[in-house]
Amino acid sequence: MKYSRSAIQFKTHKLPVLRFEDQRLTSFSGLVVVQALFSRLQLKERLRACFRQQVGRPIYGQARIVLQLVVHLLLGYRELRDSRYYRDDPLVKRVLGLNRLPDVATISRTLAQADEQSVKNLRRTVRELVLERLKELALRRVSLDFDGSVLSTHRRAEGVAAGYNKKKRGTRSYYPLFCTLAQTGQVFDVLHRSGNVHDSNGARAFIVACIGEIRRVLPRARIEVRMDAAFFSNEIVRELHRLGIEFTISVPFECLTALKAMIEGRQRWRRFNDEWSYFETPWKPKAWDRRFRFVFMREKVKQQHKGPVQLDLFIPYEYGYRFKVIVTNKQMGAKKLLAFHNGRGSQEGILGELKSQVQADYVPVRGWLGNRIWLLAGMLAHNLVREMQIVSQPMARGTTEKRATLWIFEQVGTLRRNLLQRAGRLTSPQHQLTLTMSANRAVRNQMLQYLRGLREAA
Repeated sequence: MKYSRSAIQFKTHKLPVLRFEDQRLTSFSGLVVVQALFSRLQLKERLRACFRQQVGRPIYGQARIVLQLVVHLLLGYRELRDSRYYRDDPLVKRVLGLNRLPDVATISRTLAQADEQSVKNLRRTVRELVLERLKELALRRVSLDFDGSVLSTHRRAEGVAAGYNKKKRGTRSYYPLFCTLAQTGQVFDVLHRSGNVHDSNGARAFIVACIGEIRRVLPRARIEVRMDAAFFSNEIVRELHRLGIEFTISVPFECLTALKAMIEGRQRWRRFNDEWSYFETPWKPKAWDRRFRFVFMREKVKQQHKGPVQLDLFIPYEYGYRFKVIVTNKQMGAKKLLAFHNGRGSQEGILGELKSQVQADYVPVRGWLGNRIWLLAGMLAHNLVREMQIVSQPMARGTTEKRATLWIFEQVGTLRRNLLQRAGRLTSPQHQLTLTMSANRAVRNQMLQYLRGLREAA
């Protein structure tokens, strides 16, 4: 149908008069989907169990505060004081089960009163929710990625320290170690650490613990691990091999000077495309007790070599090429091995989403345990958004060479803009609670799709 110009355009001059009234209006109608997800997972009951050992019965309680932090992050707010912008929202109150939301001082004080056992229980709950999803999917292959990420702050919080920070040198930070699942795009666990530790600090025990949890629910699954050069060590490689875990780990040239001589002395390279060529050899450093498969990769590049001159003592340099070495026990061709190992870059996207969209890089309080709860709340919010999409959408693809996620996920920010931040009105005609929104077809279809998926999965 063709419309006339007058039917489409109109002139506006006056600004409307503003009126602020106490009505049952909500800015976050999409929270009805989140409420259905909380109910399906029994999240309120799980959080209460995390803090059951604490004495006393405060009006709000730490479980309720943690639940509010999850909602706070899902709605896109960052600082604790931002909670004042939704404290009168009726739908937020319904989701949290409160008639009155706590003020900023109450939230901050509750985080400061956290104890070690409560944090451990909350961390276990985050793991259990992911394990339940894995058990239901019954995956034959599970790919784990491990890496640290810098969380910078100007706050003089407990446990922060000035460590390696390429972007903000000298800034105090935390340096947690994350374990993520490639198939579901969820964060499985985190090891919270100060900012002045090396990547491998506490890594071996953390890696073994994560593998043990996965094997407990999926004893027959094949587990794969991918890590960068910071985790290259004899004890980690030997332990993974002993546990029967398939792994690929980048090898640092600075630690093994023999690698440079092996590359520079190599005359014949096997090509598998126009850019990449390789050779491989069973080899071991002098301090190791057994040989492993070392795959040497050479990539043809056009950019000029840049970097400190002294590193040329360790890193091989040839004009027009860039080199990398991977140690592995996987039995696959070099081309598939390279694709699999490079697939760990998806973890950078997950960690970036944690920082930019659920505020994992924010340090809200001075206490070590309170900041750990904040990070776990961000992980929980991220994983819940993934869970909601998994139960309401069909699997988009099978296992790929790079181990891409089995679903094509929308980011938290996209879901927030398209679904959660929708105006609505709560009414009770004939004692039937009703949420009325604008008749946007795209919002209606997406919201009903999520609600239907959650109802069928219950």
